[in-house]
This record gives sequence, C-alpha cells and structure tokens, in this order.
Amino acid sequence: MSNAKEILKYCPNYYNIVNFDFQDDDVLSEKIVSIYKKYIFSINTNNKDDISKVEKLDKVLGSYLKDYLFRSTLQEEILTIRVKKDNNILRSFVDNIIKIFANYQENTTRKIYISKWI
Repeated sequence: MSNAKEILKYCPNYYNIVNFDFQDDDVLSEKIVSIYKKYIFSINTNNKDDISKVEKLDKVLGSYLKDYLFRSTLQEEILTIRVKKDNNILRSFVDNIIKIFANYQENTTRKIYISKWI
C-alpha cells in the first residue's frame, strides 16, 4: 500500500482523472483512464524514467479532461496508433499518448495570429 501512496505523490490529477464523469457513450475515455491506472501502478518507483513518464502522463490526462479540443484530437489520433508485438504494449501506448500531446502543444502554441490594424 505504501507503494501506491508513493506513486500518487507524482500524480496530482489522479482523483480528478479517475472520478471524471464522462458521457455514457464515451467508451474511449473510459479505456484511456483504465490504461492510465494500469500503467501508473505497474511502474518501478526506483526508476527515474518511469516516474518522469508517470508525471507526464498525469499532466496529459489532466489536459485531456480540461481541454475539449485536445480531447477530440487525442480520440482521433489514438485510433491510428500501431504497436509492435514484441514491445511492451502498455508502455508503447503511453509513449504514443505523450507524443500526441507534445505534437498538439507544439501545433496549437506555435500558431500566433497577429492582426493588422489600419
């Protein structure tokens, strides 16, 4: 049990993510939350890379709840993820979710529109 408490230190959005009330027909979001829970409780807390990835995933899913545009983008792009059989499927899936978020952030924050006043 102490391992779970230690993991939750790195996941400030855990309770918001787990207790979020999705629409009844939103099966994909329920699967994403299920993957989130499986992944964070399967890491090695002594591995700095695993902890860093859990913190990133928590941030991504926190944004997933707050940002409707990102939620729709992730739901579209998650269907195109390809995972090789020889890799750890859960880890590959989480890496792809983080990569989709990084691309989303880059594309939405880099486009700045400057209006021209006459």
